[in-house]
Amino acid sequence: MATTRIMPLHVGKGRTESRAISDIIDYVANPKKTDNGRLITGYACDSRTADAEFLLAKRQYIATTGRVRGADDVIAYHVRQSFRPGEITPEEANRLGVEFAKRFTKGNHAFVVCTHIDKSHIHNHIIWSSVSLEYDRKFRNFWGSTKAVRRLSDTICIENGLSIVENPKPHGKSYNKWLGDQAKPSHRELLRVAIDNALSQSPADFEALLKLLQESGCEVSKRGKSYRLKLPGWEKAARMDSLGEGYGSEDLQAVLSGKKAHTPRKKVVVQVEPPKVNLLVDIQAKLQAGKGAGYARWAKVFNLKQMAQTMNYLSENNLLEYAVLEEKAAAATAHHNELSAQIKAAEKRMAEIAVLRTHIVNYAKTREVYVAYRKAGYSKKFREEHEEEILLHQAAKNAFDEMGVKKLPKVKELQTEYAKLLEEKKKTYAEYRRSREEMRELLTAKANVDRVLKMEVEQDVEKEKDHGQR
Repeated sequence: MATTRIMPLHVGKGRTESRAISDIIDYVANPKKTDNGRLITGYACDSRTADAEFLLAKRQYIATTGRVRGADDVIAYHVRQSFRPGEITPEEANRLGVEFAKRFTKGNHAFVVCTHIDKSHIHNHIIWSSVSLEYDRKFRNFWGSTKAVRRLSDTICIENGLSIVENPKPHGKSYNKWLGDQAKPSHRELLRVAIDNALSQSPADFEALLKLLQESGCEVSKRGKSYRLKLPGWEKAARMDSLGEGYGSEDLQAVLSGKKAHTPRKKVVVQVEPPKVNLLVDIQAKLQAGKGAGYARWAKVFNLKQMAQTMNYLSENNLLEYAVLEEKAAAATAHHNELSAQIKAAEKRMAEIAVLRTHIVNYAKTREVYVAYRKAGYSKKFREEHEEEILLHQAAKNAFDEMGVKKLPKVKELQTEYAKLLEEKKKTYAEYRRSREEMRELLTAKANVDRVLKMEVEQDVEKEKDHGQR
């Protein structure tokens, strides 16, 4: 599926609400584009009267809530979906458009899906009312909605065995670019080249330059003080002053009069890295390779919705090479284990401090009794009378020996160290939770990718089992 985007439809200046909604509905429902209306589906509305029903819903919303907006009010939302040529039937495209609209609006808004087949690529126009079916609220075009639209579209495509756009760029990409058209020089670039060629012939003045341009096939015209140029094959003329520094009429006249030197603009050549195997392309190829009995058995075990989530995750995090995914998963695991070790070390030391502090307090409380016991020559009678204090004192001394404590620290120092460790543990634990989630996502993605990439092997094993049972 090509890139998708959400477009709010405003009333705008100079238009009525009725005209604004009718214009877009009339365009998307064009019989010539939708096989005489056969490829139009309405939800919670009649597609033939959707514009009137959307307006009625708007008026009922105003009556219910009392909220009124001006020309900037959004009356509907428009999403366009394009599919790769030859990959899907018009009927299937329409069905997926309906599924997308229901899932994105949660079934709370009336909509129409119009599938256009007049171009080489089948594409959907999806328009839903901004007012909910209950007339009590409006659809809110939230921050990041474009990303959410693309994510849901990709998920539905993967669930239905269709391709998606790998690593889409911000602000989208034209459909032709997605299909792989090579970048062609723009009209202005070609005009700059034509001017450079004309200047290389050393024209005497600006008029001579214009004449050379005309002789080369360039159409030259003047509107007011502005010169306009148009090359053969281009519909619109370009103003000479819009060609950039060094190519405006004043710049060129200065060059021809000898007041200024002309430096032809060099097109920047970008060194393109050798193409790498794209992980998403590889996964899609595996999923679409064969859909026989082996694939059916595999799909029963493996959740395609889960795979769709994985592919969205790979795309959004630019994990398009298996080696990079593997490296990041290993790094996330190592980082998580390191944080876990830090937390365990802090907890161990905090436990030691708690035990040590208890023994220091007991040692201090029972010291006088134990000194008296020692002076009494370790009398049995004295021990019987002060057995609890003596046992606590001896337990404290044994603990100090086991812990290797030669000089007893102050309780205040231990409390300070404990508080510091506790604070560090809290900070580390917050990072630990984040790292645990990151590690889980990466390991899950890697496991799912491994499963898909090994799908052929599993299918071969199933075939051998079936063959052996016959």
